[in-house]
Amino acid sequence: MGYQSVSENSHLLSRIAAGDGHGENSSYFDGWKAYDSNPFHPVSNPGGVIQMGLAENLLCLDLIKEWIKEHPEASICTEEGLNYFEAVANFQDYHGLPSFRQALARFMGKARGGRVSFNPDSIVMSGGGTGAQETLAFCLADPGDAFLVPTPYYPAFDRDFCWRTGVRLLPINCFSSNNFKLTKAALESAYETARKNNIGVKGVLMTNPSNPLGTTMDRDTLKTLLTFVNQKRIHLVCDEVFSGSVFNQADFLSVCELLDEEPSYDKSLIHIAYSLSKDLGLPGFRVGVIYSYNDTVVKCARRMSSFGLVSSQTQHLLSHMLNDDDFTSKYLAENKRRLHTRHEEFTSGLEKFGINCLPSTAGLFVWMDLRQFLKENTENAELKLWRVIIDDVKLNVSPGSSFRCTEPGWFRVCFANMDDATMHVALKRIGDFADKVKDETTQLQQKKRFNKKLRLSFCRINDGGITQHLMSPHLQSPRSPLVKASH
Repeated sequence: MGYQSVSENSHLLSRIAAGDGHGENSSYFDGWKAYDSNPFHPVSNPGGVIQMGLAENLLCLDLIKEWIKEHPEASICTEEGLNYFEAVANFQDYHGLPSFRQALARFMGKARGGRVSFNPDSIVMSGGGTGAQETLAFCLADPGDAFLVPTPYYPAFDRDFCWRTGVRLLPINCFSSNNFKLTKAALESAYETARKNNIGVKGVLMTNPSNPLGTTMDRDTLKTLLTFVNQKRIHLVCDEVFSGSVFNQADFLSVCELLDEEPSYDKSLIHIAYSLSKDLGLPGFRVGVIYSYNDTVVKCARRMSSFGLVSSQTQHLLSHMLNDDDFTSKYLAENKRRLHTRHEEFTSGLEKFGINCLPSTAGLFVWMDLRQFLKENTENAELKLWRVIIDDVKLNVSPGSSFRCTEPGWFRVCFANMDDATMHVALKRIGDFADKVKDETTQLQQKKRFNKKLRLSFCRINDGGITQHLMSPHLQSPRSPLVKASH
């Protein structure tokens, strides 16, 4: 008995099962597949694809492993922590361990420079940042409703925020002419376009620090956003998962700070998504956080968290770690230092090859400008260049079009998910590629100049009246060498 394809049985399945809303077929995920099928290894596969499309932070995992070794009592799977086994193994309250929510609230404040505080009772846990985004979408919008999102934006938002909820994302187009800064005019334009198309706008979704730009939002822009959502009576979802990964803390302003400074803003419209995947480098622990100033949203999100609870064992371990103030202070400071060092080394390496990036001070990636390598200014040309980088250069970088960037030639490149040696291999590959393209360009230009000179030479000959004799179908002149040779 054979199996029928999904398309043949689509009428038997749900819209979600039969559809393609997950977005897995995009170039963003295609790069991951190329890496998975041929992963780089310095010894066993030195010619493989280097993963630069995944925003993971491996730079400080040694500090976490060292802490775990020094605190075996934090784990219920050790002799020192076994006394907690029964209580932790049987804990399933969707409010979460009180000690963990308290520790998490303190850590979130510390990651934002200690300038804001968080109420543990307003924290809701979810299965990673993905779960946090989806839960907020379920709480704030109905199927068919839309959120506005500045471009370029994180490609997986289409999955996290939309796939199962039926919510739509509408782009607020931003441009390189002002470093992709969000403007009031762009906000108003996107909102009015949606209204004209009879689409209900329920809010704005944005990342700060930005993914993929690695930039932070300034005070004036944040005020513009807060004023906008208050005037329109819509929500603002701030994804701040990189708040503890800012190289210069003074450059980051959390929306929470402005809410504390400006009591006129309606806090019930503001919601924050966070996780420990980026700042602590623990995506496998699946710790997502929703922090809302809206009690109804907190209540609903907490009930929904039953579908994606964080393991009580994980909560127990992390509550011990995050309650260690000396460790978290040391970790955050060292994480910023190492990220800054890696960022500077990587971008300076690119500059040697004549490749620039958008100036940035946050995140685990850079927004690399490869517009000079495009054969034409189109999305198709960008994807052709990306395919060469994947197939020939053997680097998985993510094309700007997958982030809904309207300007071809930008690429997100992750730099914190590898060791120093692998980064240098990646830089060498980029350099070799840049040199090859420049050589080909130089040869093409030389050929064009030669052809131009050749055409000019023929033009001068024609002006002298010689071309007619050379090209004439008539008999040769008596002075022709051919005539003389016939004698």
